[in-house]
Amino acid sequence: MQTNTSESLPRTIPELLENHTIQVQPQGYSMYPLFVPGRDSAVIEKADCDRLKKGDVILYRRENGILVLHRICRITKDGFYTVGDNQTAVEGPLTASQISGKLIHIIRNGHSFSVNHPVYRILSGFWLFLRPVRRPISLMTAKLKSIVNIFLIRY
Repeated sequence: MQTNTSESLPRTIPELLENHTIQVQPQGYSMYPLFVPGRDSAVIEKADCDRLKKGDVILYRRENGILVLHRICRITKDGFYTVGDNQTAVEGPLTASQISGKLIHIIRNGHSFSVNHPVYRILSGFWLFLRPVRRPISLMTAKLKSIVNIFLIRY
């Protein structure tokens, strides 16, 4: 991305999203396996908080200033609650003023796919449904991998 010091350029993410979509490369593993750092990019558009729904991935700013890209797991009168795809702890409530954008496309290995694609919607909905049991599944998978590795080493 080229840097320009012009006074006319927007200075914040919400200002950028007013008239544009933005492409970002998420860092960290909180949204793994949806995003792999250094490989995948997210295309974000301005969020209309009145139209957000459970399962949408949003870009928001925590009170400490950090920008986060997580999935909405619950919406109540108190606000929006989110969780990373690789996490079980729920964060929230978030206010509409904290939310800047909504994920519309994922770019992986140069190919873009829409979050409105039926396969994406089904898989992400199923993954969100599994949130309460993700930790035990993860532990069982790790144990199974270690057993398989021991077996492969010995034989």
